Amino acid sequence: MVTLLCPVRGCGALLERSGRAYVCARGHSFDLARSGYCNLLQPQDRKSKEPGDPKAAVLARRRFLEAGHGALLLESLREILAARDASAVLDVLDVGCGEGFYLGSLAAGRPLEAYGIDISTPAIDLAARRYPGERSGVRWLVVNADRTLPFAAAAFDLVLSLTARRNASEVHRVLKPRGRLIVAVPGEDDLIEAREAVLGERVLRNRVASVRSDFAAFFEIESARTPRRRERLEPEEIRDALAATYRGARESERRRREELTAMEVTLSYDLLVFRPRSETS
Repeated sequence: MVTLLCPVRGCGALLERSGRAYVCARGHSFDLARSGYCNLLQPQDRKSKEPGDPKAAVLARRRFLEAGHGALLLESLREILAARDASAVLDVLDVGCGEGFYLGSLAAGRPLEAYGIDISTPAIDLAARRYPGERSGVRWLVVNADRTLPFAAAAFDLVLSLTARRNASEVHRVLKPRGRLIVAVPGEDDLIEAREAVLGERVLRNRVASVRSDFAAFFEIESARTPRRRERLEPEEIRDALAATYRGARESERRRREELTAMEVTLSYDLLVFRPRSETS
């Protein structure tokens, strides 16, 4: 059972569902939105008036993933989950869940007590509408994952960070001693053909060393893989992929996007599984 904590500074009391709100014993209350998500973001945790990905980028990402191009990473995630006890209800946290495609899809395949958090209200609203908690078993929260996570220590069996922010100390705190952290980042050649066509660059960007460094103080690597495939993308799909990731805004880049034709494009991820350093056999 995951324990949700009040995010108000200096509080940290147990936060429980009461009707259409989450409330704590000290009287702090957070209403559920009409779509079912809850906004726990505190004023001091906002980086801007509307933090996180804007709605246009979120919608582009959803279109791209739901057109079938999310299958590459989703298949690998399902393989990792399949190695866990299939009869157990896993407690799962998706840090930076975006519009919810991966967590919502995983929850459809096996019982989870899951939380998806993101700082983008448009993203969480879309997630809650597509994967309602009553059906999916996922609770959707607006949270700044760079700050203190609103969960008790050792709450989760599994934490996901899929092309998202990486708060190593907080992830370590909320992960169970025998839990696992799964991190995915774009592979070095991800969308390289599209990046060359629009951004004018064909640069290999290897992010694995950076990921290992970010988590080295709290985690050790257990396994790594690089799922990769080439897919034919239509011009509008390439534009969606770039809008959700590489967001060039120069006039020359916008013009090249409009001139795109269908092409074979590489999709790739570096997928790393970590275990906490404090784990004992």
